[in-house]
Amino acid sequence: MSPSATAAALPYPELADEIEALLRDPTVVVPARIVQALPGGGTLFAMPAVDARVAITKLITLIPDNGARGLPSIQGDIVVFDVATGQRTALLDGPTVTARRTAAVSLLGARLLAPRRDGPLLIVGAGVQGRAHLEAFASGLGVREVRIASRHAASADALVAHARTLGLDARRVDDADAALADCPLVVSTTPARQVVLRGAPRDDAFVSAVGAYTPQMVEWAPEVCRDIAARGTLVVDTRDADHEAGDLLQAGIDVSAVPSLADWLASPRPVRGPVFFKNCGWGGWDLAAARLVSRQPPHR
Repeated sequence: MSPSATAAALPYPELADEIEALLRDPTVVVPARIVQALPGGGTLFAMPAVDARVAITKLITLIPDNGARGLPSIQGDIVVFDVATGQRTALLDGPTVTARRTAAVSLLGARLLAPRRDGPLLIVGAGVQGRAHLEAFASGLGVREVRIASRHAASADALVAHARTLGLDARRVDDADAALADCPLVVSTTPARQVVLRGAPRDDAFVSAVGAYTPQMVEWAPEVCRDIAARGTLVVDTRDADHEAGDLLQAGIDVSAVPSLADWLASPRPVRGPVFFKNCGWGGWDLAAARLVSRQPPHR
């Protein structure tokens, strides 16, 4: 499928539903991904996953300096197979699935954990993930007000313009820490290796921290993470976050003791705000996207 066809097959609310269903499915198996360094600083990822009906392999490359070449940093595909016959049933655009399933995981986290869902929504980082999360929270939660912060004003302005085409009340903010006071929904999607956010979220805030998905990366100041751990609620997307959640690891938090989304679904508990949801990524989310596509008519 082309990027546009892949996106059309993965509406955010339905994809969030599929992700929740996958977390309740005991037949799902997701082996550890293969991460192969490439000459020049890039990385090749191979990520298989399977359930009772569908098998996938995701093959993508991450080339951090591709922006200077006018190329996307993430490229690749997801190959979908029918388990019973072994036939290939779909070829999905990898970057599109990555963007949409990551935002759908944040949407599911907000559905389950957000003390308030009405916004305004603050998005920090105006790249691909910023755009995907804007669309997911607008379509899945009905958010109508959005504030966008980016170190690149032009990128923020472009995302503001996109939000307005969706009928949203959107504007750029130049001080993300100050904007936290007005926004009970917060998504951080930067590729930062130095702290971006030092402000404390509101007591009724839900934060989806997407950007720091390796131990070396960090978006939120360690003292902010420790404060939320002491007075609020921490949740991670999967147990892979135990060794990937840069924000929490650099704050000295024992991530293995933090409940995952699957834990929360299996044993719901009261939410104490603010909520910090660490969204690191997992091959199972790509399988959820493939499951959703596999149930649709072939012409789609």
